[in-house]
Amino acid sequence: MKYKNAKNILPEELLQQIQQYIQGDVIYIPIGYNEKIPWGQKNGAREAIYTRNKSIFRLYKQGYSIDEIVSIYNLSESSIRKIISKLKKETNKISNGFNLGGPTNE
Repeated sequence: MKYKNAKNILPEELLQQIQQYIQGDVIYIPIGYNEKIPWGQKNGAREAIYTRNKSIFRLYKQGYSIDEIVSIYNLSESSIRKIISKLKKETNKISNGFNLGGPTNE
């Protein structure tokens, strides 16, 4: 996020109205409600985590123990178990005819 001077981007009338509430401080103006991008979509973090989780599940299905996966990914045992549990459920839903279509936010 970059700092921008309001007098360079806002109409003078609007700037004067804002100055009635705040002057000389930095304020954050959020993105409009309809323009929000879901978490991790812009920087690829969501997809990276989903890919990592699929790799964890793949290792589990190949017979790796939870402890081995913990040491490979440096995550807690609880986190590994949650990832495996979630992907087991997704796999069951897909095999029952419900395609989830990629990363979810559950």
